[in-house]
Amino acid sequence: MSEHTSVVCIGELLIDFYCKDAGDNLVEGNIFEKQAGGAPANVCATIVKLGGTALFCGKVGNDPFGKFLKNTLEEINVNTSMLVVDNVNPTTLAFVSLMENGERDFVFNRGADAFLKEEELDMEKLKEAAILHFGSATALLEGPFQSTYLNTMKLAKKNGQFVSFDPNYRSDLWKGKKTHFIELTKQGVALADFVKVSQEELEIITGTEDLSSGIQLLHQMGTSLIALTLGEEGTLISNYHKQEIVPSIKIDSVDSTGAGDAFVGAMLYQLAKEKDAKKVLEDFEKIKKITYLSNKVGAIVCTRVGAISAIPTLDEVI
Repeated sequence: MSEHTSVVCIGELLIDFYCKDAGDNLVEGNIFEKQAGGAPANVCATIVKLGGTALFCGKVGNDPFGKFLKNTLEEINVNTSMLVVDNVNPTTLAFVSLMENGERDFVFNRGADAFLKEEELDMEKLKEAAILHFGSATALLEGPFQSTYLNTMKLAKKNGQFVSFDPNYRSDLWKGKKTHFIELTKQGVALADFVKVSQEELEIITGTEDLSSGIQLLHQMGTSLIALTLGEEGTLISNYHKQEIVPSIKIDSVDSTGAGDAFVGAMLYQLAKEKDAKKVLEDFEKIKKITYLSNKVGAIVCTRVGAISAIPTLDEVI
């Protein structure tokens, strides 16, 4: 595949330790299963599984977990040439348990992903990408990575590259710091060509529960295309001129982990195939078709357990 089809996803790659003792909190739980996690890594995996080329940019520790994550991406042909290995900080770990009351018990041991510095990025490689995707759940938290992330976004915008942004709000990570999340996210929205949000994220960022006016507020911040994911109802898609709900397919959901990331990956896979992704944003009918296929990819992920392992190939979607 030619270079112009490539998408670079920037953010965290981490280990999710899922508690296998159903209904237990992390105090009582004994059995944990390790899985590769991190929203931008899931987006990368989706692009590659659908037949595109994607490069992951982030940081892991020089430890068995970092090696496992690198291997996981390489096994599915994600380019890891910009995966930086940290000799000081360990790989970031998350421990998650679904308790009997349906709430999540969550412990986050943040490590290497917080420490990616600008001088560790291959700027020439970044410049070659048709699309840069910023879809991290942790990048905007405190740490050197925060400025690296926003500055790289600014640089991509300046270079005229297509910028995709998914704020990925996690309440577990932003307790007591919601206003800071809103401030930083607004900066991201202003720099992005395409923004994907959930209903919760739209309400947090814009302060309104009215979907239509929330979307207008995001457009006013500067973004051209907005995808508001509505679960089984589909996706409300909007460019400045039109907005419409694109339906999804009917499924029996088993596990929605990674469905939003798969949706984004499918959108970017299709946009990267276009000669000029920015120009496509004007063509609402084409955007609707792109969204419909992406809805299907996200829906299929919900019918399977796991994040990366649940992603379908293009043959399974069409």
